[in-house]
Amino acid sequence: MSPIVLTAIIIAAIVVLFISNRLPVVVVALLTPLALWAVGVLDINQAMAGFGDPAVIFIATLFIVSVGLEVTGVTAWAGQLLIRFAGEQSRTRLLVLTMSLVAGLTALISVNGAVAALLPVVVVIAVRLKRFSSQLLIPLVFAAHAGSKLALTGSPVNVLVSEAAGDAGVGTFGFFEFALAGVPLLIGSMAIIIFFGERLLPHRNGATMPADFSRHARTLVEQYGLASGVHLLRVRATSQFIGADPKTFVLPSGSGVQLVAIQEGSTAQPLHRRAIAEGDHLLIRGEAEAAAVLAADTHLAFRDEQDSGGGEKTLFNERSGLAEVVIPPRSGLIGQSVFPGMLTESGDLIILAVHRTGTEITAEDPAASGGEVTLQAGDTLLLQGTWKALDTHLNDPDVLVVSSPDLVRRQAVPMGPGARQAIVILLAMVVVLATGIVPPVVAGLLAAGAVILCGILNVEQSFRAINWTTVILVGAMMPLSTAMVETGAAKLIAETLVYVLGGAGPMALLAGLFVLTAILGQLISNTATALIIIPIGVAAAASMGISPRPVLMSTSVAAAAAFLTPIATATNLMVMGPGGYNFGDYWKLGLPLLGWFFIISVFYVPLIWHF
Repeated sequence: MSPIVLTAIIIAAIVVLFISNRLPVVVVALLTPLALWAVGVLDINQAMAGFGDPAVIFIATLFIVSVGLEVTGVTAWAGQLLIRFAGEQSRTRLLVLTMSLVAGLTALISVNGAVAALLPVVVVIAVRLKRFSSQLLIPLVFAAHAGSKLALTGSPVNVLVSEAAGDAGVGTFGFFEFALAGVPLLIGSMAIIIFFGERLLPHRNGATMPADFSRHARTLVEQYGLASGVHLLRVRATSQFIGADPKTFVLPSGSGVQLVAIQEGSTAQPLHRRAIAEGDHLLIRGEAEAAAVLAADTHLAFRDEQDSGGGEKTLFNERSGLAEVVIPPRSGLIGQSVFPGMLTESGDLIILAVHRTGTEITAEDPAASGGEVTLQAGDTLLLQGTWKALDTHLNDPDVLVVSSPDLVRRQAVPMGPGARQAIVILLAMVVVLATGIVPPVVAGLLAAGAVILCGILNVEQSFRAINWTTVILVGAMMPLSTAMVETGAAKLIAETLVYVLGGAGPMALLAGLFVLTAILGQLISNTATALIIIPIGVAAAASMGISPRPVLMSTSVAAAAAFLTPIATATNLMVMGPGGYNFGDYWKLGLPLLGWFFIISVFYVPLIWHF
């Protein structure tokens, strides 16, 4: 049996397995290079080459940069801006802004980079607005495909066709010349998605959608009775508390407020120095009037005007946050005594309140016990501390964390610590990718390394940030492109099509090349597809005596029409899990878009780039 026939059988089997959905997608992908090696189509090095491909490494680095933007609150900030401008009720405005943003970003950093950067933003928007992620993520990716035709840097295919035009002696395409086709592609795609997307896309969420923590702080301070009773007072240079020992410090009698904790001014951590200094903060609990009197009498100042009005921003901000923990059965903390204002064993977290069966509890005899409460199974504690302390010290098996502080911070604290560094890293990566100073994989590795060096993520967090399912899927499917080229299967199909349609005129040639490119683009990468089709198209143009420019631009448009399967592009795979999509969900909206791309490729392109 010839290698071409064996490759065709393997491709058919892969498609059937993907459509049937009986095996996990990643298992089917891993079987692909093994099958190509087992039947002798590829040697072992060729079969495994995809896992070391620069594109795969680049995708992995983009996940690190994307999570860096997420953990610093940049994505939450971007999501809030989109919601603010789009409104919470307007689906159309939300889709227009989201698709415009991803298309513009794609033009600068390619489809993979733009989708990886905005994927968590759109997921946060779906959670916050209680919309189905499946209604937003495929539009995000399909708009990115259209946006890849706005500039030369939008896709590697653009670079290939531009170089081919130069080699053919008709001049390369200008940096923004692709926009002559890209703008109508994008406008038409947005219109199709807005008018038909709601009916053609499924109504579901991914299996691991995060909870909405946008109002988490308000919920906690209200539930624990802290909404109007917690204040943060800054110690002035003239305060009588300067030099006092924090271990023995007490507020003046009759002040009407309770001291919760003393925090170091620069870090917001509980004070471990031997003396209170200017700029340190006193976290107190009590009525606002009593807090104001204490501040005036002892030369303290509210940290800012908002702190005098309530506890939400005082306890929950860029530097510090809240966490709710439950005492489980058999916990080592059962029977221990605690009190509001007490530091935990690590010395970095403060116990603000203790609840039992949903209500705050106090000591039965406060005078005798000093206000201490004996913990029981099922009690809940509200803890306050820096985000770093919350992340570090809540892995204790003696407590169960109700909501992960890391997830809460990502959604509820826009533009948190490290946000400016993350934005600078992203912009630098965009500039490097747009200018082409170094290969994309180098730009990605530099950006990912900068995220780690700036302390935004540590090495372990960086490994966790990578979506390994997507990385394995992309790497495992790449050898299929190699097999198509090595066996001559793709070239045989392309040459046959040109032979059949070449005599029917140039527009028939464009139609045939579009169909072939679009079909191959659903199974192998659009870059590999372009590499196969470009020389055939140039040769056909020469034999017909027409300019290769419209043929090359038409091929570029067709290569971007990878809408029908999740394996067509890496970005289609990226949204499969978060969107809860099945294999068959892509073609329903993809077919109308494919028709629009066909119209632009066959009928519009020759009007701009003449034969």
